[in-house]
Amino acid sequence: MKFLLRNLLAAGLSTLLIACGTNPVTGESELQLISTNQEIQMGEQAYAPGRQMQGGDYVVDPALGRYVQQVNDRLARVSDRDLPYEIHILNSSVPNAWALPGGKMAINRGLLTELKSEAELAAVLGHEVVHAAARHGARAQERGLLLQSGVLATAVVGGGTRFGDMMAGGAMVGAQLLNTRYGRDAELQADHYGMEYMVRAGYNPNAAVDLQQTFVRLSEGRKSSWLEGLFASHPPSEERVERNKANARRLGGADLDFGRERYQQAIAGLKRDLPAYQAHDQAVAAANEEKFDEANTLADRAIHLQPAEPKFHGLKGDLAFHAGNYRQASSHYNKAIALYPDYFAFHLRQGYTQMQLDNIDAATRALERSNEILPTANAQKALGDLALKQGNEARAVEYYSSAARSDSATGREALAALARLELEDQPAKYLKTRHGEGRDGKLAIAVYNLSPLPVNNIVVAAAFFDAQGNQTSEVRRFEVKQTVEPEKYAVINTGWDIAQGLRSEVESASLTE
Repeated sequence: MKFLLRNLLAAGLSTLLIACGTNPVTGESELQLISTNQEIQMGEQAYAPGRQMQGGDYVVDPALGRYVQQVNDRLARVSDRDLPYEIHILNSSVPNAWALPGGKMAINRGLLTELKSEAELAAVLGHEVVHAAARHGARAQERGLLLQSGVLATAVVGGGTRFGDMMAGGAMVGAQLLNTRYGRDAELQADHYGMEYMVRAGYNPNAAVDLQQTFVRLSEGRKSSWLEGLFASHPPSEERVERNKANARRLGGADLDFGRERYQQAIAGLKRDLPAYQAHDQAVAAANEEKFDEANTLADRAIHLQPAEPKFHGLKGDLAFHAGNYRQASSHYNKAIALYPDYFAFHLRQGYTQMQLDNIDAATRALERSNEILPTANAQKALGDLALKQGNEARAVEYYSSAARSDSATGREALAALARLELEDQPAKYLKTRHGEGRDGKLAIAVYNLSPLPVNNIVVAAAFFDAQGNQTSEVRRFEVKQTVEPEKYAVINTGWDIAQGLRSEVESASLTE
């Protein structure tokens, strides 16, 4: 993603020469700084990490995944833009759906159980196809070019955090793309053209009216999972209902297909398993309230009802880990991994479990696999700890440096570990100097502590240089008499008159702890 951003920024005037384009859905002229190939690349880079960080794929019923893809394909074929449309079902009870630039899409298991017909599914998917086809995500990026790269910080059971799906958060490649909130105009546009796609694909557009009416009713009831899911990114309103009604009258198609029976047949297995997922979600809630006996009973019930669901075994592993039953936790995580080997969280949890069992090789393998699937600060910090334990400081520095890029508690822990290894040998990396006028009107040097640890015994070397870089004075050394806390600074009064050409650098320092 950084490479893509550099290309966009480096393009300069040549980009502006090709920036005017026509929106493929609306036909309107618009500024287009991101090409179709770049859109596709952005979506592809964010797609797999996005699915991982929102609970992973739903793997119990592959036939349901194929069915949803088939419905999506019907809509994609009649869309106004040829993109590599693809959709996966995510294993989350939170009702939601989203689309990335370039046509990569997802719909949560929790939304599928709320829909009543294939046409309602088509209304959801048609809406998301329009977001991709009409460049809504790309346009949001063009407005800010908010492309980032980095690593994720995740919640780790046993570390004082909540139980559940190991949802990941923090900075990541394309994380902003998943959190895009479209404006009112984009939402209405996606409704409008999504209904056109429905009719072209042979679906009754009145299902889109039914869908919005259901959403409005649920939002008024403040159903919490809806508020944190679909309603957060696609807020319902009576305006959208009325516009959909008018659009349905304009489009006609009242005799077109609803596909109610087909849809109910397709989700029969998911509906049959609904009590199991409800038991799981209740177990998570109980665990977060520290009702662990109740949580274990509910998790066992979920497994009894659907033993092929990996997240149920993962939760049992979490509960055993929290109780200190690490061998039992490892067994549960192995079952989860066997059912879904490509979900980062199971490997991450297994890695932490093997660390508790002091199985260094097994822990390293599990953490490396987790980090391979989805780079996280947790895995990288743990791998750094293991490398340091084995005496490999250079390897530990590599892992800590990666983990420290995450703006999270784990990232800050990694930065502290890194500082302990490096600061006394490389003080200028963590302690920066700035120059200015002191209270006495003389030249002052401020020393900023950018590390997360308190530092003392700081010595700053300073000298003057001319415009050609030649040193014009002797080096003078100043000692900071106090301890400088993290993100604080100390001021050195040099007694020198204000002059140009001063260069200074922290020459030595010690950690206080």
